Amino acid sequence: MCLAVPAKILEIYERDNLKMAKVDFGGARREACLDYVPEAKVGDYCIIHVGFAISLLSEVEAQETLAMLKEIDQFTPGDPASMN
Repeated sequence: MCLAVPAKILEIYERDNLKMAKVDFGGARREACLDYVPEAKVGDYCIIHVGFAISLLSEVEAQETLAMLKEIDQFTPGDPASMN
């Protein structure tokens, strides 16, 4: 299974001739390559897959996806309370 997660671009810089960024995954900060989305700018949200930004999305879409991922993380199979 593959997973791509929304992140907010905090900083953009170049490293080894690649467009790179510091990104925030709702509190966890990591580095990602932006070469596939050269139009990206600080403050944008992007989908990160294995360290590469593969597309941009709106802040609303990013927040909805992050909320859904949090719900999945809290899901406990067989627990009726987690089915709501």
